[in-house]
Amino acid sequence: MVGSDSLDAQPLLNYFQPVTQWLQEQNQQNREVLGWPEYQWRPPMPDNYPEGIDLVSDEAEASRFVEEYDRRSRVVWNEYAEASWDYNTNITKEGSKILLEKNVQMANHTVKYGTWARKFDVTNFQNATMKRMIKKIQDLERAALPVRELEQYNQILLDMETTYSVASVCHSNGTCLQLEPDLTNLMATSRNYEELLWAWKGWRDKVGRSILPYFPQYVELSNKAARLNGYEDGGDSWRSMYEMPFLEYELEQLFQELQPLYLNLHAYVRRALYRFYGSELINLEGPIPAHLLGNMWAQSWSNIYDLVVPFPSAPRMDATEAMIKQGWTPQRMFKEADNFFTSLGLLPVPPEFWNKSMLEKPTDGREVVCHASAWDFFNGKDFRIKQCTTVNMEDLVVAHHEMGHIQYFMQYKDLPVTFREGANPGFHEAIGDVLALSVSTPKHLHKINLLSSGDGSYEEDINFLMKMALDKIAFVPFSYLVDQWRWRVFDGSITKENYNQEWWSLRLKYQGLCPPVARSQGDFDPGAKFHIPSSVPYIRYFVSFVIQFQFHEALCQAAGHKGPLHECDIYQSQEAGRRLADAMKLGFSRPWPEAMRLITGQPNMSAAAMMTYFKPLLDWLVTENTRHGEKLGWPLYNWMPNSARSEGSFPGSGRVSFLGLNLEEQQARVGQWVLLFLGVALLVATLGLAYRLFSIRHHSLHHPHRGPQFGSEVELRHS
Repeated sequence: MVGSDSLDAQPLLNYFQPVTQWLQEQNQQNREVLGWPEYQWRPPMPDNYPEGIDLVSDEAEASRFVEEYDRRSRVVWNEYAEASWDYNTNITKEGSKILLEKNVQMANHTVKYGTWARKFDVTNFQNATMKRMIKKIQDLERAALPVRELEQYNQILLDMETTYSVASVCHSNGTCLQLEPDLTNLMATSRNYEELLWAWKGWRDKVGRSILPYFPQYVELSNKAARLNGYEDGGDSWRSMYEMPFLEYELEQLFQELQPLYLNLHAYVRRALYRFYGSELINLEGPIPAHLLGNMWAQSWSNIYDLVVPFPSAPRMDATEAMIKQGWTPQRMFKEADNFFTSLGLLPVPPEFWNKSMLEKPTDGREVVCHASAWDFFNGKDFRIKQCTTVNMEDLVVAHHEMGHIQYFMQYKDLPVTFREGANPGFHEAIGDVLALSVSTPKHLHKINLLSSGDGSYEEDINFLMKMALDKIAFVPFSYLVDQWRWRVFDGSITKENYNQEWWSLRLKYQGLCPPVARSQGDFDPGAKFHIPSSVPYIRYFVSFVIQFQFHEALCQAAGHKGPLHECDIYQSQEAGRRLADAMKLGFSRPWPEAMRLITGQPNMSAAAMMTYFKPLLDWLVTENTRHGEKLGWPLYNWMPNSARSEGSFPGSGRVSFLGLNLEEQQARVGQWVLLFLGVALLVATLGLAYRLFSIRHHSLHHPHRGPQFGSEVELRHS
C-alpha cells in the first residue's frame, strides 16, 4: 500500500509540521521550558479532599515491588561502586566522565523506584520490615533534585573532592608535598614552630581557598534536595539517620559528661607545650595554637606523645619501631587485623579483598584519593579497602578500623540492599575501633611480638592511658563541632560571609584552639578537612567514640575479663564475637537501640564506659594540674601568638570588634579615620575655647571699671 515494509513516523510529522512550527515560535516567544524538570510538583488538593485516596495499601504488591527494587539495585549500585573505585584509585578526566554518568544512572534509578514507593500507604502494613524498607526507599536523597541541578550538584562534589585529593604545598625551590604521606608526616614529627606553620597555612591556602567558591552552591542544592524529601534543610536530613527526635540534646549531654576529661587533658598538654615552646608562643591561660598538636586538623594529639609523656623513664608504648625493625608491610598490617576478627569467630575477608584492594599509595604516578575508606560492591563477595598505609602504630589502628567496616559489610551481605547500612552511622565507625582498643593494649602488642613485656607498673598504666587519651579524648570536641558548624550552615544561621569566623568560634569554644596565623573571610579552613568537600557527615565519629567504649565494656564482660577496663583484650573470645555478629547482621533492618541491646544488654548511648576507662588518668591529671595551679579552660580566650596578629584583624574572623560592633576590616578602618577626624576637630575646638577664655580673663584684669562678665565667670567655674 505504501511501498515499504517498515513503520515510519515522518508522514505524521509532515502532517503536523505547520502547527509544530507555530508552537515552536510561540514557546520561544514565551520562553517556555520544554519538558517537566519540576517533575515532583503536584496541584494542590481541594479543601477536605481525603488524603491517601490514590495510594496503594496492598502488602503483596508492596512485596513484589521491593523484590524488584532490590534485584535492580544490586546491579546499579555495583556499577556505580566500580566507577567510583576506578576514579578514586586513578583520578583522570575519563574516569570523572564515567563516574558522572553512573551518578546519573543511579539517580534515575532512585527517582524511579522512590516515586513508585511513594505510591504505597504503609500505615496499616502488618510486616514492620516491609514498612521500614519502603519508607527508606521513599527518600530520594539528592536524586530529588531536577536533572540539571542534580548534574550541577554531582559536578560540584566531584570538583571539590578532586581539588582536595590532588593538592600539594610547594616550597620556593619547587619541591612540593602532598597531604599523604608528606604533610601528614611533617605535622607528626616536626617540632619546628615555623615549619609547622608553613605546612598548616600552606594546606589551607591551597585547599580551603580553592573549595570556597563551590561551597555556597553546594549548600543551596543540598538544602533543596532535603526539602524535596520533606526535611527542613540538609542538617535535618542528616540527623534523621539516627531516628532520635532529641538527637542534638542527647549529644550535648554526652559531650558535657566528657568535658572534665578534655579540660584536664587540654590544661596538661598546654603546660607541656609551654615548657617546650616558651611563653612567647604558648599562654597558660589561653587557647593552644592549632598547628602544634601533631596533626593537620588537631583532631588527634597522639603524635606529640613524646612532649607530654607523664613518666619518660617508663617503657615505651609505641610499636612503630618494632614494626619497622621486623619488616612489617601494609599487607601484613591488614592480615593482622583480619586475624583478630577471625579469632573472635567472625568472618575472614574473601580472596578478592587481597587482589583488588589498594593498601598503599601507588608508585606508578597515578593520582589517587588517599583518605582511607572501605567499600562494599553489593554483590556479596567483593569488598575492598583504599588506604595509603604507612607502617606505624597509628595506621595499624586505622587498618583495624577499616576492617571493621568490611566485617560489617560481610555480616549483612544477605540483607536487602536497603538495609545494608549500620544500625546508625556511628555503629559502622565503632566496630573496628572496638577491636583496636584491644589491639592497642600492651598485653596484646606483647602477644604479637611488637612490645616487650613490661612490669605492669602504675607509671606504665598512666603512660598508656595518656597515649590513648591523646587520640580518643582529644578527638571528642573536634568530632562534635564539625557538624555543629555544618548544621548551622545548612539552617542559614551561618552565612557565607562568616563561614570562617564561625568555624574558629566553634574551635575556640569546644577545643580551646586558635589559628596560628591571622585568618580572613577569604580563607575557608573547614574545606581543608576531607569530610567537608566530600559531603560526609561527621557526627557519626562522635557517636562512635562514645559507643565503642560501651561495646568494649560489654564485650570484656562477655570475654570474662577481670580487672581495669583499659587492660582488657578480647582476642580469641568467641562470646564477644557472637555478640558483635548478632548486632551487625541486623544492618539497618531494626532501630539501632535493638542492636545496642544485643551487645550491651541495654538500649541507650552513655559516656559512662568511656569515663570508667580513663578514670585512672583523670585522677592523675587532676592531681598534676592542681599541683601546677593550672586554670582549666582558656579564660584569656582572645590571646593569640604573635604570628596571628595583624592590624585590625581577629583570628578566624576577617572582621573586627569596633566600638561594640562586628565590622569588616575596611568598615573599621573608615571608622578609625572618622574618629581621628572628630578627635582632631574636638582638639582644635577645645584649644580655641581655652584661648577665648584666657583672653576674657586677661581683659578683665587690665580693665577693672568695665562690667563684670558673669556669664563667663560662671561658665568658667562649671567647666
